[in-house]
Amino acid sequence: MTSSEPLLSLSSCNPNPSPVELPHPPLNVGPLSCLCPTASFSSSIYDDAQSNSLDAKDNDTVSVGEADCYQKPLDDDSVVTLERFQSAESQFFQPLVLECPTKETRHMVSWGSMELQEYPMTHEISGTTLVQDRVSKSQRIRHRSVQFEDNFSSEENPRLIYVNDPKKTNGKYEFTGNEVRTSKYTVITFLPKNLFIQFHRVAYLYFLAIAALNQLPPLAVFGRTVSLFPLLFVLCVTAFKDGYEDWRRHRSDEKENNREALVLQSGQFRLKKWKKIRAGEVVKVCANESIPSDMVLLATSDPSGIAYIQTINLDGESNLKTRYARQETASTVFEEHTISGLVKCEQPNRNIYEFTANMEFNGQRFPLSQSNIILRGCQLKNTEWVIGVVVYAGPETKAMLNSTASPSKRSRLESYMNRETLWLSVFLFVMCAVVALGMGLWLEQQRTQLDTLPYYRKRYFTNGRYNGRTYKYYGIAMETFFSFLSSIIVFQIMIPISLYITMELVRLGQSYFMIEDKHMYDSSSDSRFQCRSLNINEDLGQIRYVFSDKTGTLTENKMEFQRASVYGKSYGSSSNITDDSMPEASISAGAAERRWKLKSEIIADTDLVELLHKDLDEDERVAAHEFFLTLAACNTVIPILRRSSCSSCTTSDLHEEVGAIDYQGESPDEQALVAAASAYGYTLIERTSGHIVIDVNGEKLRLDVLGLHEFDSVRKRMSVVIRFPNGAVKVLVKGADTSMFSILAKQTDEISPGGNIAFNIKNATQSHLIEYSSQGLRTLVVAARDLTAAEFEEWQHRYEEASTSLTERSTKLRQTATLIECNLNLLGATGIEDKLQDGVPETIESLRQAGIKVWVLTGDKQETAISIGLSCKLLTPDMQQVVINGNSEDECTRLLADAKSKYGVKSAKCRNKGLKYKKNSENDYLEIPDETRTSSVSQLHAGKAVGMKSAPLALVIDGNSLVYILEKDLEPELFDLAIACKVVLCCRVAPLQKAGIVDLIKSRTDDMTLAIGDGANDVSMIQMADVGVGLCGQEGRQAVMASDFAMGQFQFLKRLLLVHGHWNYQRVGYLVLYNFYRNAVFVMMLFWYILYTAFSTTSALTDWSSMLYSVLYTSVPTIVVGILDKDLSHKTLLQHPKLYEAGHRHESYNMYLFWMTMIDTLWQSLVLFYIPFFIYKESSIDIWSMGSLWTITVVVLVSIHLAMDIQRWVLVTHIATWGSLVMTCVCMVILDSIPIFPNYWTIYHLVKSATYWLTILLITAIALLPRFLFKAIHQFYWPSDIQIAREAEILRKWPGQLRSKPGQGSS
Repeated sequence: MTSSEPLLSLSSCNPNPSPVELPHPPLNVGPLSCLCPTASFSSSIYDDAQSNSLDAKDNDTVSVGEADCYQKPLDDDSVVTLERFQSAESQFFQPLVLECPTKETRHMVSWGSMELQEYPMTHEISGTTLVQDRVSKSQRIRHRSVQFEDNFSSEENPRLIYVNDPKKTNGKYEFTGNEVRTSKYTVITFLPKNLFIQFHRVAYLYFLAIAALNQLPPLAVFGRTVSLFPLLFVLCVTAFKDGYEDWRRHRSDEKENNREALVLQSGQFRLKKWKKIRAGEVVKVCANESIPSDMVLLATSDPSGIAYIQTINLDGESNLKTRYARQETASTVFEEHTISGLVKCEQPNRNIYEFTANMEFNGQRFPLSQSNIILRGCQLKNTEWVIGVVVYAGPETKAMLNSTASPSKRSRLESYMNRETLWLSVFLFVMCAVVALGMGLWLEQQRTQLDTLPYYRKRYFTNGRYNGRTYKYYGIAMETFFSFLSSIIVFQIMIPISLYITMELVRLGQSYFMIEDKHMYDSSSDSRFQCRSLNINEDLGQIRYVFSDKTGTLTENKMEFQRASVYGKSYGSSSNITDDSMPEASISAGAAERRWKLKSEIIADTDLVELLHKDLDEDERVAAHEFFLTLAACNTVIPILRRSSCSSCTTSDLHEEVGAIDYQGESPDEQALVAAASAYGYTLIERTSGHIVIDVNGEKLRLDVLGLHEFDSVRKRMSVVIRFPNGAVKVLVKGADTSMFSILAKQTDEISPGGNIAFNIKNATQSHLIEYSSQGLRTLVVAARDLTAAEFEEWQHRYEEASTSLTERSTKLRQTATLIECNLNLLGATGIEDKLQDGVPETIESLRQAGIKVWVLTGDKQETAISIGLSCKLLTPDMQQVVINGNSEDECTRLLADAKSKYGVKSAKCRNKGLKYKKNSENDYLEIPDETRTSSVSQLHAGKAVGMKSAPLALVIDGNSLVYILEKDLEPELFDLAIACKVVLCCRVAPLQKAGIVDLIKSRTDDMTLAIGDGANDVSMIQMADVGVGLCGQEGRQAVMASDFAMGQFQFLKRLLLVHGHWNYQRVGYLVLYNFYRNAVFVMMLFWYILYTAFSTTSALTDWSSMLYSVLYTSVPTIVVGILDKDLSHKTLLQHPKLYEAGHRHESYNMYLFWMTMIDTLWQSLVLFYIPFFIYKESSIDIWSMGSLWTITVVVLVSIHLAMDIQRWVLVTHIATWGSLVMTCVCMVILDSIPIFPNYWTIYHLVKSATYWLTILLITAIALLPRFLFKAIHQFYWPSDIQIAREAEILRKWPGQLRSKPGQGSS
């Protein structure tokens, strides 16, 4: 076959279909009836077939026994394949049922290719007939299978899957069914399992012990039922939340498990629920349906065995991927033979990128790889149907094995809170010890009077059955011990159990407002802000280091072809692009684009267009031709063609009906290069597993794909071996310059014109690469060479062995690639622009002003990264760049030592020898002091040598150096140098190196780290950092799925940290301190009372009042303030990023504030107890009336205390604050109205007394006066930045005091 044969032939469509009977009725294999007349047998294997097309109507239906493919139209992105060809020599094409579902007349001309090395037999294209080709391949396969040792001979228990025989497959009932369950609980296990999980919190165990102690008769301080109420309330609220979430999971699981799929049963495909599918069954999946389980492909609607899947639900990647059915199985299914065989595969594992197995089928044994399996959760796209055998089902599928949650992270402030909780435990122990000691001393003093004293006499004096009997008196020692335990029960709320549930509710509310923030909505991707973790909201306000990816994070990851270096000449400058004044060049350049309209417009260079259209066969013209041929052929891009509806068409008018061509690829770089080749007239229009078709300025060029070595991180290049129609075999290679120049053809020492030309081309190309990189372009080098027959034969033999190897396949393929990736002829280089996202420079500058260091970790080359760093203002001209590019451990050691010596960087050991440092909050990086300045530097950073000018440092280091640094003992040296720099830029880094850099800071400092990225290569970095942020970008959703927070653009990070981070930290910090105060003041009031009741642990407050105090009376205002309070408006926080440094200084929560709060609590508790004590000392008021007074007074006191600290009053805040007082009064009236309670009717007597109201006012005023005076004096003489900014906001609100500019009001 030659390239001149027509690619499409649609003129012979017969409107009257005539279905053909199946020769084997017992096995009515339905998928063949899904083949439409628009489905193409486009593999090179079948291209010699005759062009007699099969007939079908447009509106035919599918008929497969009782069930078949659903009548579901393909989505807009789906395409319809080419016309089917029928071979006279291939009789198995005849028994096809041709009743097909109606499809829109949109067609795709080509099939994509990926991982073609797994199928060498489909790449060896020869001029023989179809039958001869198939026979020769079968012989080669059989020959290999004879020498092929069992893949799993070393395994003790390989998994055996008998195709279409689920009973035999699962004869020992060792395989799971296909039912999945993501829920945690069942009706039976919910209560015990949920309680077990909740009691992992030590505080819950503490309160459980308290409640248990209160059930013992000697320790029953409170009512036994009432003492359980706080713990039960918290447990019930958490259980309700967990139960609701699990109910949603149950509902989702039920919906998933009850979906239906077509399963081969009794020779026909019938619908069967997913949960009933078993390993070994043959399943058919139609277009746009989800894959029900992990299946090995047996056949697809394309005779070449190609299927396209979308794995966005599995790995987050949105681009289509290709999978293949083995030709041995695909042809058998087409021939309607009985489906049977044996798959011997590895045991279930989590690796979604590998699958090792072999298959015995019709006497043949052949290997299976990851390209042959489709995984549960993927969707079938651009393929009519596929048939596969289930190898892993249900919980054993790779999707379910990978459904583990990302590592849980804990808030830094919460860890500090636990430290303070420990101090509160110490206070609790001391108070209980004082009460117990006092009880023991008092009993010892009153030993002789215990028989006569009320409550402590040891014998009954009443007549009756108890007369003369002793009380349950256990002696002074035991009574002292019981007093200690009783005191713990009375003072239990010193450890605030309500704080945990309060923090969860507050974080939930904060997350809601972050999600609803319209300023963080990305309209381009239609993505809102996402809170995927509710535990670390406040950590956003203390970030010190931001680690950012570059591509797709700082840039758009939308590649545009800008520059090209061809044969030593650079093209693509602004002076050479086509315009309307050059009609001839425009016509030439636009020819291909008119035939194949690209999704994005690319402006062609006039000089390059003229060079391509020259008739001369000079070297420069040939190099340009091969250059663009390489761009079009050396890739895994899938071309998708969309055509206008046309009832009849011929080959001659094919171009006129094509509307547009779109390219689907796993890399935006590849899509940009293929689109650029199309703009210059080299349009990739078809791809199968065996060949590609390129439209070269209107002439179709068919190239047989003999093998493909995909890009990997070791070689850093990609190559494809192709055969031209004239029989010539070439290898086309593209890759990074660091890996390409070393494999170019070596020049001889002899001076020759050819050698001079090649040398000059290489030098010119290298200079162009430097130029492109300095402009921020991503560069690739393109090269090619002819393969001799001997080279090709040797490579083909090694390639077949490597691609069928079951051990170290990737390593062997890399070694095979070196046979042909050598002595290449340099063709040129490309420069692709990846534009910065909107607002990136402004965001980085704001973060820098906020005292946040931004480190960029990228896989790009150093020049590109530096250029992007300058354009986004990460690097500034005044910075002193420190470059570390080492190729050995010794060189890296020397470079680090030289840099530290040159800039006077001290090691961590020196910094820990008692040196005093001064914190430079404004810059927070190493400054070079002037001669007159003393050596005072940041708390974490060392000083530089005296006499050097002030200048910030920027460290630039490559991944090769990090290999030696992170894996050796050089980490401390790198740490010393890195933290002394204002900016760190890491180039050519691998994903694990990114995580290593984050861990370098995280493990050696107490600073909070944040990592932000958009791709799968950023996942390890995101999970390593204290806070992980994922971007919804062009590289799928893996980063989003692994992150704590997700958003659409990098610029939203500014608002997330400076606004919401500041607010959340300020709110939660105050919330914790206030909860400590609120509970401590109540407990200490009870403590003073017990000291006046002979240490008897009796209480003046009712049991219900004690329990409802923290649960109901004072909880609602705390939650509302924690969600809604704002110390500053968002405009002020954005205008003055330095305000964010309040979080770095821990201004909202620190040990100083904790101890000041405790001192204030001590004073307020003394006032709270002693003022009523002295006022009512001479009165006849009963103890329950005093208890009612203390209850209402303490609620009023803590509410006014909260009101003094509220910064932003809104309607909800007023309702919550003052409503809680009303609620307290209502509850007290209700409780005092119940006759069985001892405090019955006391409130009604108290409210009639003026003394009662005056006492409340007096207590509130005296208790809060020191706090008021302290705040006033401190804010007047030592105001914080926050206070100054707040005063400025208030003054702007009142034009009478200070005239403000329009639009400067706060929000």
